[in-house]
Amino acid sequence: MTTVVDIRSIENLIAEYAELVDTGDLAGMGRLFDEGVFIGSDGARYEGSEAVEKMLRDRTIVHGDGTLRTHHVTTNIRIDVDEETGTATGRSYLTIFQEAAGLPLQPIAAGRYRDRFVRRDGTWRFAERRIHIHLVGDTSYHMS
Repeated sequence: MTTVVDIRSIENLIAEYAELVDTGDLAGMGRLFDEGVFIGSDGARYEGSEAVEKMLRDRTIVHGDGTLRTHHVTTNIRIDVDEETGTATGRSYLTIFQEAAGLPLQPIAAGRYRDRFVRRDGTWRFAERRIHIHLVGDTSYHMS
């Protein structure tokens, strides 16, 4: 039987992802994928912490305050846990807001996450995060 603790732990992992990216902790973001893979909207795969961190450093703009000047909002979270195998799947919506010098606060992208999780040593981790951005605004202050 799926416990509320499992679901809350996975939701906390999803929230940690958003907080790390918004605060510019790209190394921390990478560590979330120590044993996992991140798949971008373009289908590119980044496996393991070093590859994910490098992709973020190469593709995002870190502003003078050390952050991406973004606010990732994750909503409509749906998690299905398979207790027997210690795995779970998730799906959610994503909206990215940004404000920077020369850019007023606005949504810059919206899409969906499709996730797979695995429980190792009692801790839920990303096995795979697939992002699909389907609405795009002004990302010139976010993506390099």
